Amino acid sequence: MNTKSKVWEETVIIPTYEAAKPDKNPLFLEKRVYQGSSGKVYPHPVIDKISDEKIDKEYKAVFLENDYLKIMILPELGGRVQRAYDKTRNYDFVYYNQVIKPALVGLAGPWISGGIEFNWPQHHRPSTFDEVNYTFFENEDGSATVVVSEYENMFHTKGETEFTLYPDKAYLELKNHLFNRTPVKQTFLWWANPAVAVNSNYRSIFPPDVTAVMDHGKRDVSTFPIATGTYYKVDYSRGVDISRYDNLPVPTSYMAAKSDFDFVGGYDDGVKAGLLHIADHHISPGKKQWTWGSGDFGKAWDRNLTDEDGPYFELMTGCFTDNQPDFSYIAPFEARDFTQYFMPYHDLGQVHNANKDLSLHLDVSDMITVTLYCSGTLGKCDVNINKFYKKSFDFQCANTYKLSIPNNNLKIEDIKITVTKDGREILTFDGNVKKHDIPEPAKAAPLPQDCKTNEDLYLYGTHIEQYRHATRRAEDYYLEGLRRDKTDMRLNNAYGMLLFKKGYIRESEQYFRNAVEKQTRSNPNPISGEYYYNLGLSLFYQDRLNEAFDAFYKAVWNADTQANAYYFLALIQSKFGNTESAFAFTDKALIFNARNFAAMNLKSLLTGARQ
Repeated sequence: MNTKSKVWEETVIIPTYEAAKPDKNPLFLEKRVYQGSSGKVYPHPVIDKISDEKIDKEYKAVFLENDYLKIMILPELGGRVQRAYDKTRNYDFVYYNQVIKPALVGLAGPWISGGIEFNWPQHHRPSTFDEVNYTFFENEDGSATVVVSEYENMFHTKGETEFTLYPDKAYLELKNHLFNRTPVKQTFLWWANPAVAVNSNYRSIFPPDVTAVMDHGKRDVSTFPIATGTYYKVDYSRGVDISRYDNLPVPTSYMAAKSDFDFVGGYDDGVKAGLLHIADHHISPGKKQWTWGSGDFGKAWDRNLTDEDGPYFELMTGCFTDNQPDFSYIAPFEARDFTQYFMPYHDLGQVHNANKDLSLHLDVSDMITVTLYCSGTLGKCDVNINKFYKKSFDFQCANTYKLSIPNNNLKIEDIKITVTKDGREILTFDGNVKKHDIPEPAKAAPLPQDCKTNEDLYLYGTHIEQYRHATRRAEDYYLEGLRRDKTDMRLNNAYGMLLFKKGYIRESEQYFRNAVEKQTRSNPNPISGEYYYNLGLSLFYQDRLNEAFDAFYKAVWNADTQANAYYFLALIQSKFGNTESAFAFTDKALIFNARNFAAMNLKSLLTGARQ
């Protein structure tokens, strides 16, 4: 029987090159480009110097441990996973950098390699070097959990991650929670950034349906895993396996163009062990590899970021994003939850399919060989090869299982593997994998005057806003469209919200009124409440509460704005001293958005609204 998972806090001493104090002067950097999007840093302070002297420094560390894994989390450095150790193989399945040696490559300055960094609402995370809130506890089922959270001050959203180790599982579970605490929609991305130590035996493991990878912003495309053209100015025309560290001589980044599988990882053929990330590909399409490269430039950066732990890959995993930059919207007051798993695996090499409990490799030659690694305790299961062979295994955690049978002239495309338990499907792999087409690179948006239609102007403008373009301005597209048609409701609303978020509250009102007027010209009960809601926001923050009340009350007619409009109706009634009515609106808001409004303790906010 597995022992309970443990969690505890202790002080650790890590050799550290300390960062200087932040510049006391704010920096705005309006047109700085960073990671393919805006490099604006305000209101974060900027640090522009790192000490050359190494000292022993104390850090608060929180540890999770079970029979299989030991995890170290550093709340003082962004809540990152600093170490992830596989006890069954004496193997760090995540790159363990034994020194804190920052380089000035982060949005606000210092950034360190190694571990697992969590990047939101953009990449790299602005507060990656800041302390976060944390707590930890044991659970009744024998698992243990560490919770880290942060309110970020650029867009006023909240991120929270629950790290859990179960007693009978060889994986780290992450339950992530994002909260938009603002009354307007925001943009975000989420990239977890695990690093892995690499050498001449290491390769990235992408799913078998990945035939193409793309650069940042999808500006360039390469076939995968064998590149046959020019990528990052390197000639691979002879056919080069770019999944391998040694074959990438220069800093190189690539992201899977498309995959219908739920895993990505990396593997060291020398020690026969590696890392897997598991998450639903509908939520987590992002699968990325980055390296400084195996050439002299990359080796120089290895020395910049560590004293003795050598080179690494970053095997990034994106949720609600498949590229960098690739931002998603999070609605006003929206709460969003998603789950990821990180785990070691052994003996398989290339993974053909995997979930959190089981990973599978299929080899077809003179023999048909199926190798499976169990990261959970499944008990007795049947492994089926097509319909002609079945073998049972008692799957136990952190063990590898293999079966081989003679091959009767079958190709991999002819074979389907199915693992079942009591007739229920656990994992499958069909060798006849659908291969995705090679996509075309993305094209830059035309200049506003070159856009053919107002719809184009609206779409390009919202794209520039959503992707936080560093050098183009969304308002140029909106204003060009309004010059062509001043009644266009989408452009009026978009430009009004742009003004509102910049603090031009009074100026935004007329554009929202224009949008409402056009939207209700033929239909007084529109399909969306967004324009009424935005008008209500403008009036509310101008302290014109009676007018705002009417606009918000109309917005509750539509499901897309119902919860948020009820929230503001509650605030207005509370300001008027109508407590009973305010609480009635609060209850309605909670019905439609309990996840966020309950977390905000909405009823206590009403007391403050009256004062």
